[in-house]
Amino acid sequence: MSGGQEPTREQEPRMSATETFLAHRNLLFTVAYEMLGSAADAEDVLQETWLRWAEVDLTEVRNERAYLVRITTRQALGRLRTLGRRKESYVGPWLPEPLLTAPDVAEDVELADSVSMAMLLVLETLAPTERAVFVLREVFDLPYGEIAEAVGKSAAAVRQIAHRARAHVAARRPHVTISPAEGRDALAAFKSAVETGDLQHLFDVLAPNVVLLTDGGGIAQAALAPITGVAEVTAVLGRLAGSASLRPAQVNGHPALTVHIGGELDAVLAVHLENGFVTGLYAVRNPEKLSYMDRETALRR
Repeated sequence: MSGGQEPTREQEPRMSATETFLAHRNLLFTVAYEMLGSAADAEDVLQETWLRWAEVDLTEVRNERAYLVRITTRQALGRLRTLGRRKESYVGPWLPEPLLTAPDVAEDVELADSVSMAMLLVLETLAPTERAVFVLREVFDLPYGEIAEAVGKSAAAVRQIAHRARAHVAARRPHVTISPAEGRDALAAFKSAVETGDLQHLFDVLAPNVVLLTDGGGIAQAALAPITGVAEVTAVLGRLAGSASLRPAQVNGHPALTVHIGGELDAVLAVHLENGFVTGLYAVRNPEKLSYMDRETALRR
């Protein structure tokens, strides 16, 4: 307090609530982001969570972390259903909002895997409650009882949902079969091939069944459908040669590239690698989704 004044009895609970919320903020953001794939919407969920948390009688709360996660999950579930309707009218492929992440995110392999572009797209195929249960159980390792309170189901029902969601994700999740060093080498080779327009080299680093998804959101020019096959993807990437500068960045816990044209950020290009080959390319050009690339975002479990 300024002027050396002691906080009043009425102010003490609010200060305690604020400190507790800030201590768990990165965790709560990560929960919301994994459920929504949108940093902007995750921030809105945190704002709503804070407003509800500020009204809670803390003397009635036994586990503050669990209580905050429950509020965040419920808010995110409501937002997720709204997002589903919004995505139905989205122009072209919808991709998650990319985050410039701190190096420690990559060090937590399970967390980095869970927020990768490829994995977030798999989570998009789950129903809202399935996604919430999967994220809370598989990523954050919450007890079934806590998850049940967060999603408004019984613990027995949550166990069934978790089993179903786990099987669904296992059948679709991307497989990473290379080391981080091999991944960096493959990404560097890909970057060089694109910048120099060395189409033969591109053919060498792209998998035959490579898929390119481009998200312009109807604002920036982008393909309205997935581009598949090495010849088709190479033709698109070849147009960047000489006009674009590609810079390495840590995006969603993985090495990626930022595409700059005329010195301005034009796109974020996330890359999925298997056996040393590029199998998936995720290009986000929608300018409304690039605002979190100017600062590192801290993610926590």
